[in-house]
Amino acid sequence: MDLILFGPPGAGKGTQATRIKEALEVPQISTGDMMRAARREGTPLGKKFDEYMQAGKLVPDSMVLELMKERLSKPDAAKGAIFDGFPRTKAQAEALDELLAAMDRKIDAVVVLDVPLEDIVDRVTGRRQDPTSGQVYHVRYNPPPAGLEVIQRKDDTEEVVRKRFEEYEANTKPVLPHYEAKGLVKRVDGVGSLDEVTERIRSALGE
Repeated sequence: MDLILFGPPGAGKGTQATRIKEALEVPQISTGDMMRAARREGTPLGKKFDEYMQAGKLVPDSMVLELMKERLSKPDAAKGAIFDGFPRTKAQAEALDELLAAMDRKIDAVVVLDVPLEDIVDRVTGRRQDPTSGQVYHVRYNPPPAGLEVIQRKDDTEEVVRKRFEEYEANTKPVLPHYEAKGLVKRVDGVGSLDEVTERIRSALGE
């Protein structure tokens, strides 16, 4: 199954992708994570990403799609993938459709996590991260183990959250009609415990 998890920043897409990928037996694909890894490893694409990012420019869609094609060609993605944080524009959605079609695949479902802005602010400002493992916790909903030194990422502030939500509403949310026209969109209430939201996603997918 090729699945897109959709929703505003802080809606829990990454967390839920981690939880359902095992049930679906497909990898979670995050373009942000892949780009960071390519830069860290110094691959040819990674060096190109560096050039754009250091110049403060957006990485061209063609390069992101090239990275996506490489990832989808790996054996663990043969049965499908969970796309986390991509596509963000209609042009990216159309390009992803073409890429998958060339591989005799298609998007099977788009799960939208509906979470009100105030809930997202509460979630994100309480987020903490283990700088060593990258594991994310929440001071109230998923506290870190006693004694573990965790940090708050500098962009996990209310001001940044509200700005990203506005950007999502203006630029990314308009991608949805592309998939609604194909009858692929499934809306899920993203408010509740991690287990509750996971079960709602699995139910929406008929799992």
